Amino acid sequence: MPTNFKLKPQDFGENFVWGVSNAAYQTEGAYNVNGKGLSIWDDFTSQKGKIHNNEHANVAVDFFNKYKEDILLMKSMNIPNFRFSLSWSRIIPDGNGEVNQQGIDFYNRVINFCLECNITPWVTLYHWDLPLALEKQGGWTNRAILGWFEKYTTLCANTFGDRVKHWMVLNEPMVFTGAGYFLGVHAPGKKGLKNFLPAIHHATLCQALGGRILKKTVKNGIIGTTFSCSQITPYKNTRKHNLAAKKADTLLNRLFIEPLLGMDYPTESLPVLKRLKAYIKPGDDKLSEFEFDFIGIQNYTREVVKHSYFVPYIQAKIIKASKRQVETTLMDWEVYPPSIYNMIKQFNQYKNIKKLIITENGAAFTDVVKNENIEDTKRLNYFKSHLEQVHKAQQDGLNIDGYFAWTFTDNFEWAEGYKARFGLVHVNFSNQKRTIKSSGKWFKSFLENL
Repeated sequence: MPTNFKLKPQDFGENFVWGVSNAAYQTEGAYNVNGKGLSIWDDFTSQKGKIHNNEHANVAVDFFNKYKEDILLMKSMNIPNFRFSLSWSRIIPDGNGEVNQQGIDFYNRVINFCLECNITPWVTLYHWDLPLALEKQGGWTNRAILGWFEKYTTLCANTFGDRVKHWMVLNEPMVFTGAGYFLGVHAPGKKGLKNFLPAIHHATLCQALGGRILKKTVKNGIIGTTFSCSQITPYKNTRKHNLAAKKADTLLNRLFIEPLLGMDYPTESLPVLKRLKAYIKPGDDKLSEFEFDFIGIQNYTREVVKHSYFVPYIQAKIIKASKRQVETTLMDWEVYPPSIYNMIKQFNQYKNIKKLIITENGAAFTDVVKNENIEDTKRLNYFKSHLEQVHKAQQDGLNIDGYFAWTFTDNFEWAEGYKARFGLVHVNFSNQKRTIKSSGKWFKSFLENL
């Protein structure tokens, strides 16, 4: 970990984008007010045993009511760009029917206040909170989602595109399809290939569809989408472990970017993907392609993978960081800064990516409040060491054009509930009091002379 961080924002270039990210379900609360419909996460968190301590985001950090306070706090911390998502079910409660004007009004207030505070809004269309009514019709497994998503995207582009110029279509499709439709550990809790494979293909199609709609509709729009990615390292340098690592890399890092770039699904490296043919219609290869203005990559750690005969389809197993005697975060993710450099390098190997931006990077650690101060040294060192790797990538001639920290305030961290705090700003969940952590104070100082 660095002890003598000397970089300044100017070292990354005058056009480098700095910001913070969050997501609607993790922050907004107000889950059933002002006409909002239920999402799959509202439903999933109501089921016992799904979330740490049976927690939910019915209130979360109450961003719905406290957005002005949070945006003003952001401004005071010199943060110039704010990435947030729209809740589909707040805008169209059943996903495909009547528009909820109160939902539109809320996002107009958020967008307008950002602009009033000289903070540029970066909007994500879909950050995992599918309307429950659509899930009851199959959700991402139903090809009809192309029509539902087209309606939603067109509405958002026409409604907010006069002021919002920076857009992201999907947040981490590998995670919401893998965790939600294969492993069942995230909403909607479905399992198996019969759910996973159609969800993969329909998300791939919607990713490109959303890009085309936004590009056509938003004048001077800068349109992107985001992918989770982790450096994959084989447990040992043997043929079996190397093959296992290659399969894991294909699944976690290549599955959604390659059809987008016109390379088709990487079936040769992961033969089980050949079963996608059952869901592919003539012309889908072209419908999966779109040239985005930027690609967002979201990196937190690396994974060490070993061969495992007993794991179906990929014969690869991730070795938990806690079993490898390495420094870890509260999520049991290894603190491994070179991973972000190596993923920038890996994505740079693709042709036709105009820009790369880190749209999420951060860490959860146990925070201790002492005399109203939170000295989160481990998180601060995490950020510094990863920024050094981003700068190193630039110095080595790699394309990387921005960095968004995850996340602004502590929030509801999906299956981990409120245990895992990622924020630059601490939230007391009993009274919603905000306190800037030492990492947040550092970013304020770091960004002061942008």
